[in-house]
Amino acid sequence: MATFISVPLKKSSEVDLVKPLSKFVTATYPAGEEQAEYIRSVEELNKLRKNALGRPLDKHESSLEILLRYYDQLCAVEPKFPFSENQLCLTFTWKDAFDKGSLFGGSVKLALASLGYEKTCVLFNGAALASQIASEQNLDSDEGLKAAAKYYQLASGAFGHIKDTVLSALNREPTMDVSPETVGTLSLIMLAQAQEVFFLKATSDKMKDAIIAKLANQTADFYGDAFKQCQYKENLPKEVLPVLAAKHCIMQANAELHQSLLAKQKKRFGEEIARLQHATELVKTVASRYDEYVSVKDLSDKISRALTAAKKDNDFIYHDRVPEVKDLEHIGKAALVKATAITPPLSAKFTDLFEKMVPMAVQQSMSVYSQRKAETVNRLVGTMREATNLCNGVLASLNLPAALEDLSGDSIPQSIVEKARAIVQQGGLQSIEQLIRDLPELLTRNREILDESLKMLSDEESTDSELRSKFSQRWNRTPSGDLYKPLRAEGGNFRSVLDKAVQADQVVKERYNTHCEMIALLCKPEAELTAAIPSANPVKTLQGSEVVSVLRSQLARLEEVKKERERLEAEIKGVTFDMSSSFLTALAQDGAINEEALSMSQLDQSYGSYSQRVQASLRSQEELLGKVQTSHQEFSKLKQSNSEANDREEVLKKLASAHDSYVEITSNLKEGTKFYNDLTEILLKFQNKCSDIVFARKTERDELLKDLQQSIAREPSAPSFNVPAYQTNPAPTAADPTPAPRTVFQPQQPQVKAQPPQRPPPPAFTPQAASAPDNQPQPGNPPPMAPPSQAQGPPYPTYQGYPGYAYQMPMGYNPYAAYGQYNMPPAMQPNMQPYVPYQQAPAPGQGGFPGGPPTQQHPYPYQQQPQHPPHQPYYPQQ
Repeated sequence: MATFISVPLKKSSEVDLVKPLSKFVTATYPAGEEQAEYIRSVEELNKLRKNALGRPLDKHESSLEILLRYYDQLCAVEPKFPFSENQLCLTFTWKDAFDKGSLFGGSVKLALASLGYEKTCVLFNGAALASQIASEQNLDSDEGLKAAAKYYQLASGAFGHIKDTVLSALNREPTMDVSPETVGTLSLIMLAQAQEVFFLKATSDKMKDAIIAKLANQTADFYGDAFKQCQYKENLPKEVLPVLAAKHCIMQANAELHQSLLAKQKKRFGEEIARLQHATELVKTVASRYDEYVSVKDLSDKISRALTAAKKDNDFIYHDRVPEVKDLEHIGKAALVKATAITPPLSAKFTDLFEKMVPMAVQQSMSVYSQRKAETVNRLVGTMREATNLCNGVLASLNLPAALEDLSGDSIPQSIVEKARAIVQQGGLQSIEQLIRDLPELLTRNREILDESLKMLSDEESTDSELRSKFSQRWNRTPSGDLYKPLRAEGGNFRSVLDKAVQADQVVKERYNTHCEMIALLCKPEAELTAAIPSANPVKTLQGSEVVSVLRSQLARLEEVKKERERLEAEIKGVTFDMSSSFLTALAQDGAINEEALSMSQLDQSYGSYSQRVQASLRSQEELLGKVQTSHQEFSKLKQSNSEANDREEVLKKLASAHDSYVEITSNLKEGTKFYNDLTEILLKFQNKCSDIVFARKTERDELLKDLQQSIAREPSAPSFNVPAYQTNPAPTAADPTPAPRTVFQPQQPQVKAQPPQRPPPPAFTPQAASAPDNQPQPGNPPPMAPPSQAQGPPYPTYQGYPGYAYQMPMGYNPYAAYGQYNMPPAMQPNMQPYVPYQQAPAPGQGGFPGGPPTQQHPYPYQQQPQHPPHQPYYPQQ
């Protein structure tokens, strides 16, 4: 039976994908059918992981399909969720497939918050399962040979892909089984086995010997390369190296055998014998060194028969000279295998559960585009609002249009009446004061959320620093200070935004205090408002003048400009364009998104015309204001001036300015309230993000502490000593060769506990002492020890007593164990009571305790002798 190497699967701890992914979906996508669909997809992904990793898998193609489908889904979902330690933190724990970890040589398991680590381990399991499926194929059939070659090449490609990507995916030292050296060797081994399958196929099809020889020689080269890679390393089980060496020799022997048949066909009988002799030496090497792992009896017999026949024919008939092996022509090579390229999807039944979800790169580009769009809109709208405020301020300083309406000198101008009515309808002073009172509460709530979020980070970072200083290099996880830098920077930005908001709030309050008195006057009834405005002499003579008509026409045109701006502002805010399709196209074509170029191009296209209209509106306003100021100067010259008229005009100006300030202050306070409420939602998301990462770090910390405690407990407390030769295990007896296994990777047994330090040898005693009376011990030696009642393995070595060790027995050595049982009749032995250790010297005049030492003599230490399994040497116990 052929020996093929297969790889064991890695084992993973259970991970709940539903809670963190659903939380991200809920926070990122608005409530609705789309969000519900994504949450259902998250649940399906969690089920898929349980099916792929949460149960034993059969060595069947259907199990491999599940693994590959989960791997494909991980590749598809990776760009759509922000998997990282400081964003969407999912910690995946995997054990070393070969269980070779120790305190000083890697780790039995590794936990990382990295989806790349999960992908690497899942692909490793896919390659391992493919190797197991291939090793189970029936190589006596064509279908079995084809399937085996297919799966070995898939395994080779998967291991090779891990070799190229594992370090970049993990950003730290991996476990030994997925290290580049290990998976590189496994890739070569799988490729060699695939080539060997082609050799077996060619042999079963009885192809030409020249082709078979080249296939075998190439297979031997592949095995030789794999052997060289792991010859001086201990990253694979110890059974692998001899199998690789044996397979290298066997395939070389096969190549020489088939090349010898080719030489025979060409009448090169000496070359035939030389190649058969070389093949014989190769199989003898395998039989003598690696017979435990690979059986070569059939191949050896075949080569031996061929060599005997060739020698016989050459000796009696051809008498051809047998050349040296070094002088033989090199056998050619033919590689028919190639590692399968790993290009997702690998599963034939793969369907992306998150097909409608756009990748994170597109989401991030959309977010930046939205910010650029908002900045463009705010710039255009802000420019128009500033121009409108400027226009209102200029008109208020000229007391327009109130001056044109106040030609009677004693009634309230209609524009003032309308402004007062508008303020009352909007709530007057009470609405502003309520908005002002709400701002500090909103600010305080936001500050508390931000402070609590940053405090969580600080507390966890402090704990991490303490443990890092305690365990030093053993605390081998990313420092919290480095991990939290982006979050702290984000928190600093939020604090800066709050500080600027406080300053803006103060400006609004100061403006309100400035205009509060006049706003209160506008809120009073019309009669009180009329009484509060000083009266003046009538100027009715100006009612029909041309100057008044021109001013009214210019003011009407200014009102039209302001109304046009309101319509333009609504149009600017209503512009929409879906950039996701552009970003997706760029990502598919180039593999990356040049967000700035795409966004600026689209924004120029969408808002270029609006920008031109805004500038035209500004120029029109500037021209009209110049004309209004000129006309107002002429109006002022014609108007009769006196102190009463001046006082009245000053009050009307303040009332008009108070109305404009009221509208602006109300707008600012509402924007501030909306800002704080929106910021609260953002800060709550930030708090959740901090809470999630702190929880993940605490979980990781607890796991690491548990592993460190176990490692420290396993750490030897004293250096090991060389065991004396007489305490070593007896050499095993020769036995029949072990049949070659199909799979040589097996989980290794736990490491043997370190042996106790060497103890002094026990005092010697002679067989004659066994017959000495109980009350007459041999001088210089302790009383004899009777043989144990059960077989205890090789007898303990006897030595002459050493000075100073007459009564100092090794701990655990019991000279009284089963004392005297072999000197008594068998019938009495079952009723015999166990020996009771001597406690103290008897009282004067009292007889000595049976079997005890003489009076005034120190008793021997007594301890029950431990039982050991047969054929194991006795070691003194500590």
